[in-house]
Parts: sequence; structure tokens; C-alpha cells
Amino acid sequence: MSMQTAQVSIANIDDAEGLDSVMTALKNITGVTAIDLDTAHHIAMVRYDDTQTSIHALTAAISMVDYVTQPFPIDAPQNPHYDDES
Repeated sequence: MSMQTAQVSIANIDDAEGLDSVMTALKNITGVTAIDLDTAHHIAMVRYDDTQTSIHALTAAISMVDYVTQPFPIDAPQNPHYDDES
């Protein structure tokens, strides 16, 4: 088992129904162990077991509820918050 953390950008999520839909979609993915939504910045930090799922599954699940995503592993230079202090 290899635990990973991905930051998933979620555009256009601005209501309780949207938050519930995204949380439900992510929780239903086998291998997702934790989700932390940051509604102020429209991102979710998702912890998952990469032997059971992938970033692509996160993207697909959120896309199914009509939100646009752009996932990056938390330590990837492509991540817009790569240089942020923790």
C-alpha cells in the first residue's frame, strides 16, 4: 500500500449541494481515505491508496458531477501551491 495525497482543484463549486455531490463522489472511490475540502480556494486535498485508485479516478468521479478538476500530486511542481509553506 502506498498512500498519496493529491490536491484537486474544483471550479464553480459554490453551494451546499455541489459540496455534497463532490464529497459523495470522492467518498465512493475505493482507496480514498480522507478528503479535506477548502471551499474558499476551491480545492480538495484527497488522501488515497494508489494501489486501489488513481488521480484519474478522482478526476473522473468529480467530472461525473459536472465540476471541472485539475489534480496534481501535492509534491508535483505543476501544483500551483507547490511552493506554499505548510
